[in-house]
Amino acid sequence: MGKKTKLALAIAAASAAAWAGSKAFMKPQKREGKEVLQKAPVVLAHRGGAKLAPEHTMIAFEKAFELGVDGFEIDIRLTKDEEIVAFHDETIDRTSDGLGAVKDFTLEELKNFNFAYHFKDEDGNYPYRDQKAEIVTLKELFEKFPNMYINIDIKDSPETYEGSLMPSKLWRIIEEYKAEDRVVVTSFYSEQVDRFNLYAQNRVALGAGETDVRKAFAAYTSQFGHLYHPKVDVFQLPTKHGRFSLDSPKFISFLNNLNIPVHYWVIDDEEQMGKLLDNGAKGIITDRPDIAVPFVRNWMEQQQEKGENQK
Repeated sequence: MGKKTKLALAIAAASAAAWAGSKAFMKPQKREGKEVLQKAPVVLAHRGGAKLAPEHTMIAFEKAFELGVDGFEIDIRLTKDEEIVAFHDETIDRTSDGLGAVKDFTLEELKNFNFAYHFKDEDGNYPYRDQKAEIVTLKELFEKFPNMYINIDIKDSPETYEGSLMPSKLWRIIEEYKAEDRVVVTSFYSEQVDRFNLYAQNRVALGAGETDVRKAFAAYTSQFGHLYHPKVDVFQLPTKHGRFSLDSPKFISFLNNLNIPVHYWVIDDEEQMGKLLDNGAKGIITDRPDIAVPFVRNWMEQQQEKGENQK
């Protein structure tokens, strides 16, 4: 046996011993369940239901509420005068009749634009061009829907001035409206979630950022998944990221066993909804709440009937 072979065997043996030892002494640490995440499965209207009404406008939120969604999935940005608004893009060009970055306008200035101007319905018409739809602040949303589950996605990068202020300002508003038990705070930037939690101190449910997702998936695909200790409460994912599938029953189960529900976006197709729910998903984030709400209710009824028949 050559030296290289002996060395490889020694490394393999040491790795196996380390794995066995860690399995014996390290146990997975489950997250403490947050109140807002207790109901499942849930339907969250993506930006208020962006295919049914102008995204992030009160028109959309009211329509989704009437359809019976469990909550809203929204994005937030900071205005020039440091007000938090429900808005996805860096600029207002795509959705309004104005041009420019959100951060360069005061809230009063933004209220002058029609944020339904470019919304096109299924027939190719623009039904809201003569009906002004104002930008919506987070405060207005809390006031209008005092009992709704709201998933809040911080869009401003932590490297920007607006992003540096957002975590503390967001926490103050949540605290002011006593909304700790009905919101989830997340961001593509895991750093923003961490910064927010410096203020919230785990009193608010946290969503996974990109770094959190990478760590979880790496742990799941390794032999050391038992060493993974999550610091967030819910994962909201696309079904795929590059060549990696994120919707497998085993990956969902890996997270569910840590008391972490998994929600998927943006799901508008009934067949895909059914597959995800059957795989263990706990939430559907959709642009079509008119499809998702009745489908998920029907799926839950079918599961209940199956359970009763098995008794």
